[in-house]
Amino acid sequence: MTEAARAAQPEGKKVFVKTYGCQMNVYDSQRMSDALAADGYQPTDKIEDADLVLLNTCHIREKAAEKVYSELGRIRQLKEERGRDGRETVVGVTGCVAQAEGREILRRAPVVDLVIGPQTYHRLPNVVQRARGGEKIVETEYAIEDKFEHLPAPRRSAVRSRGVTAFLTVQEGCDKFCTFCVVPYTRGSEVSRPVAQIVAEAERLAEAGVREVTLLGQNVNAWHGEGADGREWGLGELLFRLAEIPGLDRLRYTTSHPRDMDDALIAAHRDLANLMPYLHLPVQSGSDRILKAMNRKHTGDDYRRLIERIREARPDIAMSGDFIVGFPGETDADFADTMQLVRDVGYAQAFSFKYSPRPGTPGADLGSQVPENVKDERLQALQALLVEQQRAFAASLIGQTMDVLLEKPGRQPGQRVGRSPWLQPVIVDENAGEIGDIIRVRITEAGTNSLFSEPVS
Repeated sequence: MTEAARAAQPEGKKVFVKTYGCQMNVYDSQRMSDALAADGYQPTDKIEDADLVLLNTCHIREKAAEKVYSELGRIRQLKEERGRDGRETVVGVTGCVAQAEGREILRRAPVVDLVIGPQTYHRLPNVVQRARGGEKIVETEYAIEDKFEHLPAPRRSAVRSRGVTAFLTVQEGCDKFCTFCVVPYTRGSEVSRPVAQIVAEAERLAEAGVREVTLLGQNVNAWHGEGADGREWGLGELLFRLAEIPGLDRLRYTTSHPRDMDDALIAAHRDLANLMPYLHLPVQSGSDRILKAMNRKHTGDDYRRLIERIREARPDIAMSGDFIVGFPGETDADFADTMQLVRDVGYAQAFSFKYSPRPGTPGADLGSQVPENVKDERLQALQALLVEQQRAFAASLIGQTMDVLLEKPGRQPGQRVGRSPWLQPVIVDENAGEIGDIIRVRITEAGTNSLFSEPVS
């Protein structure tokens, strides 16, 4: 860069991060911002003001990579415009598309200066410096060192600015190798963070005013580590330890696998008031034949019995799940099994998708692909049933009293929005309390996606 162009650079460098996909990517984006803050980068929500643009990508959904390339086309124009004004713009692609595509991103989108996978974010400041020097960089090798140990702790002010709830990654990767899923190939094998590291981060969050933490992992209930007593702990024991942290009033975790739902974790749901009565536990299909083809290693009845055990321990728990329709070879009878499982379990919320082949996964090479029109019909039928159950659950809460954590101002003047123990948005009058308060309310009305309430004195 010329001296004139360097002089035109703003004194405070700015970074714009666009996050795609899952909650873990939200957490990763925040930690990348924390790492860059030590290098003088301040976050901005205006891409045209950014000296560094990062796309933190997700590879789970269909055509994920194409959406990234489309966005990069728009960024190329922006970079050219800023360049004409003598302003430098470094462009990076991070996350799972970066891990999957690697150097191909540089070939297809020359506007990109750096490509960095999820396991090497702690190297980001150094990589950005090299990119500013004109080097094109691809960092997608799995790091030997622990990235969390090398990532700087977020500033207290940064934590406060993000609100009274926070994500905390405790586990990454997956060893399950479901035949439809790219996670083992983009995030690697299962790795658990040490107990002390997790507790220290949770304590910092609580000290900065965070009242609710959601533990994250691609397979979060596979987390394990050596506890303070020298024994190997699972997620249940970890939750008991986190529940001791002053100020940390609510705990959640996602996403879980049925095979890793052990007795200690079920006991945590029974015994911990801090652990919210809401569980996202994907089943994917109700057909044993399709579950086997998916390599899920559980049956529909295994899942039903597990739900019975969980509800016996915590009767007020609300269930959430994931479903894939139209997996290769799925017949009408297989789909009917899924519909029956949904009726048997009863979901407060669930996510459902049409199967789409992910390149590099075993499912992509299976025959007997289900026609798109059949997938569409099945998805519409499944979603209609799930919406019916969601509305019924919300309606069942009318007249009940519950504690709500106030998170932010409402869309309408005079409103605040909080979260119920079951994760629904709850609308309250702004005079009912301040953001960060946990208040007692009575539910007066159930909307399509929110609950309406009045304070209980």
